[in-house]
Amino acid sequence: MPQPSVKRIFHKPSALRPGDRVAVVAPAGPFDRESFEAGLAVLAGRYEVRYGEGLFAQYRYLAGHDTRRLAELSDALGDPAVRAVFCARGGYGTMRLLPRLGALQPLLTGSPKLLVGFSDITALHLWCQRSGLVSIHGPVVTQLGQQPAEVRARLFELLESPRPIADLTAAATLVPGVAQGPLLGGNLSVFTRLLGTPYLPSLEGAILLLEDLAERPYRLDRMWTHLALAGVFEKVRGIALGTFTGCEERDAAYTSVEVLEELARTTSLPCAAGFPIGHGELNQPVPLGALARLDATRGTLSFAEAAVR
Repeated sequence: MPQPSVKRIFHKPSALRPGDRVAVVAPAGPFDRESFEAGLAVLAGRYEVRYGEGLFAQYRYLAGHDTRRLAELSDALGDPAVRAVFCARGGYGTMRLLPRLGALQPLLTGSPKLLVGFSDITALHLWCQRSGLVSIHGPVVTQLGQQPAEVRARLFELLESPRPIADLTAAATLVPGVAQGPLLGGNLSVFTRLLGTPYLPSLEGAILLLEDLAERPYRLDRMWTHLALAGVFEKVRGIALGTFTGCEERDAAYTSVEVLEELARTTSLPCAAGFPIGHGELNQPVPLGALARLDATRGTLSFAEAAVR
């Protein structure tokens, strides 16, 4: 596979083993205790799980004040005994912490560990890739208990195997073609909010992953147009679309898929849609920052390297 023009990710942790210590943090919104306990049971069946009681705090739409969430995240990422960090839920609030995470970068590059989550956690993923780290776009703890065995097995394999993970298959080809490069991105609405900030990694030569929840088609159009006006599609080589759950306009004569297909064609970039990644029934984990190959013609997303060494 040819080398992409974007700076290569090179800080990877060694593979986890069953029984290793992992931490759970809540850097974004508050969450349902029942779904959390279900996901926690999945993790505890594999690893030694640590978290503090402050995890259950709530301040308005946040899992506690910024100071609490920042301290919890910093402690977990900076603890050499913790091998991976799982996020309890998305929601909103993660990007509020970004300006205060600078001191953690030297610690993580010297002793990297995997961050796991999606949705609002996209802000942390982008910060990780900006810092030269691989991370895992995958189920948060409150979603994990609802995911089937195949998703859980794939997650554990990403954490524990130095071999590339299996391919994923899309539902549809929007623009045929093949692209290669590091997989970057995540939630569309969070991604657009970091345009123009110092927390977005270089997108040159990347494959852009996008997914979202409950965004009506005109809002998807607006955010996509924002990406276009910001020059994003002039930098990336391909687009992998995950699930866009609950994004339909009631009683409309068009669908969100039709809107996205029309928008994708304007980029002329290879694009496949409907990868089982995001807020749908399946949220298959993938390594962000790892070298990937998007064959939009065949509708496959494959990886040339693992998340761990």
